[in-house]
Amino acid sequence: MACVMAKATSIPFSGFAFEYWLNKAVEWGQATTLESQQDVCLHLPKLQEFLKQIYEAIQHMNTTEALKLFPMIGQFLGRLCWNPFVVAHDESQQHLLECLWCLYSAEPENPVEQKANDWIWNLLQSLTSVDQEVRSFIQSLHFPEEDYHLKLLKNVVTSLVKQLQDHHCDRSSISFRLRPARWRNVSILCLPVITLPEIVPLVEALLNCNDGLDETLSTEFLESVSNSLLQRKIFLSESAVMNLWLRYLPSLEQAILHLTESLMSHPCTSLAEVEAIIADSLLPKVSAYHPSLFRVIDDSFRAILLETDGHPKIITIIQAFTRCFIQVLPQVQTQMPLKLYFPHNQQSLVVALLTDPSDVSSAAWCQHLTTVVQMLKKIVQDEKVKGTTSNLFENWFLLVHCGDWLNVALQQLMTADDFSEVLWLLLFYNKPLMKDQEEKQLLEELKFVYNQLKVLRNKTDLNPEDVQTALVTNNVSIKGSHLKDLINQLLVSFLLFTDSGMGIAKDSVQLFTLGGDCLDGVSQLLISMAHRLQNTKRGSLKDRMAHINIELLQTQLLQAKGS
Repeated sequence: MACVMAKATSIPFSGFAFEYWLNKAVEWGQATTLESQQDVCLHLPKLQEFLKQIYEAIQHMNTTEALKLFPMIGQFLGRLCWNPFVVAHDESQQHLLECLWCLYSAEPENPVEQKANDWIWNLLQSLTSVDQEVRSFIQSLHFPEEDYHLKLLKNVVTSLVKQLQDHHCDRSSISFRLRPARWRNVSILCLPVITLPEIVPLVEALLNCNDGLDETLSTEFLESVSNSLLQRKIFLSESAVMNLWLRYLPSLEQAILHLTESLMSHPCTSLAEVEAIIADSLLPKVSAYHPSLFRVIDDSFRAILLETDGHPKIITIIQAFTRCFIQVLPQVQTQMPLKLYFPHNQQSLVVALLTDPSDVSSAAWCQHLTTVVQMLKKIVQDEKVKGTTSNLFENWFLLVHCGDWLNVALQQLMTADDFSEVLWLLLFYNKPLMKDQEEKQLLEELKFVYNQLKVLRNKTDLNPEDVQTALVTNNVSIKGSHLKDLINQLLVSFLLFTDSGMGIAKDSVQLFTLGGDCLDGVSQLLISMAHRLQNTKRGSLKDRMAHINIELLQTQLLQAKGS
């Protein structure tokens, strides 16, 4: 009997072969008798081959075409799905599922295809639900019910991943290329189970395929993956996450917004911790490898900065992101010109501002900053002549990225003999859109405060009241002036980098304009200063003392904020 059956199943792929196997499926039923079970087991190898032939015949067809070729295919596959001996066999189950995927339509074009979709869902539900008869069968195999379903799901994923990988490897072969709708179908089928760990290999295979699937995968799938990632319901490899962002820009924008919101609500006491969170987000890495995505990320930060009216903590986040980006940039195998990342800025200015201060001799800091000021002044002057502001804003935003050089400028203001020229840089950073007369007046008032502090920097037995008195001279009032942010920055410089300022730092919190963004601005400046001093390659004794005073001032500011 076995020899006869084996010979019968070797017939070529034809209508007669299909009829033969359909009759076998009817004959087997649900394999409830010992004879039918033995016959199923005897024929399984040839059945696998036949299912594979069907799959190869219909994989490039839509559902309507497949049903025309095999009108009875639904009855055939359905009967096999109800046969526990067929679906319990790994390879037979995979081939059976592959045929079902081919018959599913992501976007049904007629009632027949819609009906086929409903039928397939019912079949899949029957495979994953267990009635008493199937439960008894599973138990007779001494196979845990939960493991049975898990194995079924893994087989589904394995079969689909294999198809995608084979397609990717042989995509140069026209005869092998799969219809884009096939993978759109698969991506839609992932939606109900996308957060299951067993589905991750399929999700990654879909995202990592570099064959134009960004236009084939369903938007619902990409959005669902993006949301699941943000909610930490699934975890994907770096390459899969990056490919998700490349395929679906809204997911990148959502990641930026999510990162910013989480950092805004995070107690920012250490920039090292902030940078670790930013680096872990993969945003700096993907932006370094893909300049186009860097510009998307940068535009998102720009919009957030404008929406929050330049909130100090947003500026801190942008500067931390920029540092992470600069650290990753050398890892890019094919070094790309900075023009691709900053197309709207003068490249010599970009290079000057992106250079880490630690990579420049401290003796050359003043000259470096002077060069930056000269370049920016020329750009501002040219913009005023043209009567435009767009390029001016772009260069101001570039300066915002590079907070370390602003910190160096504040340090040099109090340590260099005469460095008043860099006051313009601070003025531009805090108030970029100024008319000539307004700029002249603000600069004069700022220079007055600066000179007053320089007079006090070597004074012995200094107390906070002496500084307060000096600042209100010439009608420059800390609490009432529009110069409050700039004065606070100069005060930080004075208290951290002069001998007399260090002596009164722990008792000087009342000198700052307390409240609102002023307090936030000082706190963020101290955090930024501490980070730079801690990571400098050639830290001096004065740098270490400044770091100690930063901690004292931070403690006082927290107390003032809480009171």
